[in-house]
Amino acid sequence: MHKLIPFIILFWSFTMQLQAKKLKAGPYRAVLILDEVSAKELPFNFELYFENKKPIITIRNGEEKIRVDEIQVNKDSLFIRMPVFDTEFRCKVKGNMWEGLWINHYRKTNTTIPFKAYFNQSHRFEVTEVQTSTSVEGKWEVTFKGTGGSETRAIGVFHHIEQSAFVSGTFLTETGDYRFLDGVLNGNRLQLSCFDGSHAFLFEATLSNKDTLDGVFFSGSHWKERWVGFKNDSAKLRHPEEITFTKKKDSVLYFKYKDTDGKWVSSNDSFLKNKVIIVQLMGSWCPNCMDESRYLKQVYEKHNASGLEIVALAFEKTSDAEKSKAQVLRMKSRLQLPYTVLLTEKTGKDKASEAFPFLNEVSAFPTTLFLDRSHHIVKIHTGFNGPATGAAHDEFVKQTELLIERLLHAP
Repeated sequence: MHKLIPFIILFWSFTMQLQAKKLKAGPYRAVLILDEVSAKELPFNFELYFENKKPIITIRNGEEKIRVDEIQVNKDSLFIRMPVFDTEFRCKVKGNMWEGLWINHYRKTNTTIPFKAYFNQSHRFEVTEVQTSTSVEGKWEVTFKGTGGSETRAIGVFHHIEQSAFVSGTFLTETGDYRFLDGVLNGNRLQLSCFDGSHAFLFEATLSNKDTLDGVFFSGSHWKERWVGFKNDSAKLRHPEEITFTKKKDSVLYFKYKDTDGKWVSSNDSFLKNKVIIVQLMGSWCPNCMDESRYLKQVYEKHNASGLEIVALAFEKTSDAEKSKAQVLRMKSRLQLPYTVLLTEKTGKDKASEAFPFLNEVSAFPTTLFLDRSHHIVKIHTGFNGPATGAAHDEFVKQTELLIERLLHAP
């Protein structure tokens, strides 16, 4: 049997190489078909290439590039697992086209969306009209209008790439941003999209009088709502440090949860004694949390030797301990997180609020608590303005750095 092992490995490798040859390296235009009746499509772009004969995909959303390397090839079938998030593609290669499904394992209903990808197409949306003086450059005061009369305020920030019809940008909300959006302004029609493995967002709107946008937002195939925007360079949201707060002044934070090795960890443990601590309420399913985790990794590497610790408390999509553990371990490995991540075995903002009854509420993931060396809560930040928000992200980084330096050097 042992003599057969090298042969089996060689045969498997040769078979994989033959199967991979059916895949064509180069640019692809992909679409998620949100509604087959109306032919509503959410487009995104990726490029396929090979590393040591292994297929790799890079998904592009504006400045963002997402590397996807968990790809299995079986004859004419492709199985593509997204990094970090619990979603995947299952499709067949048909000449210059791939066809199949995107499967979102987080959802209990509407778990699949039809998917197609076309080889050697690099556009996202068709540019059908020559760009004129019409522009959406700048800041917009936005309201998303949900069912039942609910409304959510946001700020749209858009930028024309080299003064062309191509537009990048995002929406800032009080619970985080909509990450990297990529699209075009066709005459007076704005189209933006994003696909990162968790978010599948499509924004469409009509521009009128150069200062009013009226459109529809699609989140996958399960949700859509109207949104309106008005040009307003002075638009503001509630400050993220005013949304969640302690009910009692000088509150000391205490927590106790298991880590991914099954060991109990509490805020009273010796490795946290007399340390400045950042406590991150997050989930491996949350794109904004992943953006913040990448940033906190840099913070940890810079300040850990000076007395800073970071502890993430994971509120996963499932209370199943083993599944939560597997998802968090995958996240830690993918992001190479050097700091402690604990499993709460709780789900949702309501359970997070119950876990911290001394707070008025937990309204978003991530919510980040900054503690001094005595573990008093000195600041709570709701949401995270990621790299796609530009100036807002830079300001958060600046203020956080100032706070950490002050806490580390406090007498």
